[in-house]
Amino acid sequence: MKALNTLPEGFNQIYEIDLQKDKKKSLLVNGLAIIISVLMIVPMCFYIPIRELFSFEYGFAQYFIRFGVLLGSIVVYMVLHELVHGITMKLCGTQKVKYGFTGLYAFAGSDDYYDKKSYITIALAPVIVWGVVIAVINCFMPREWFWVVYFIQIMNISGAAGDMYVTVRFLKMPKDILVHDHGVGMKVYSKTEEN
Repeated sequence: MKALNTLPEGFNQIYEIDLQKDKKKSLLVNGLAIIISVLMIVPMCFYIPIRELFSFEYGFAQYFIRFGVLLGSIVVYMVLHELVHGITMKLCGTQKVKYGFTGLYAFAGSDDYYDKKSYITIALAPVIVWGVVIAVINCFMPREWFWVVYFIQIMNISGAAGDMYVTVRFLKMPKDILVHDHGVGMKVYSKTEEN
């Protein structure tokens, strides 16, 4: 896995996605995120009812502490998610990773070009790494803290809807693709014409 800092000769753009500009794809990705969230919440309610999150059984102070921890954890998770993208880019040879937040999306991007395997690894690394870490943490949480941690897992999986969307899309593309991910958008190049 090696990042290229220039586009090799003979490669032409075959695809582009920019969720800030393409409202149709943005709605699709956000709709997918909502569906994933619902599919994760509903079955878990049979294990530990979601009312546990809103319970005052453990006192008013703990109720507000749980929500404060949840809100703080969401911010920390967003940063850690993008850091894993950035670390994976660095492992592919990227010299400089650019981080940012658009108000709708947090992102990690670069000026480099990644082969298909490298880019799919970059795209899926956070959801896999944090999926395992959060699942392990959730196993050791007391009942009253279960939903606090599980909401971070929901955010992890559903928040990766865009990463999953591009992964599925790129798997259908030619083997020689090179992906230029500049943050909230990306362009895909190939010597082969897309089918």
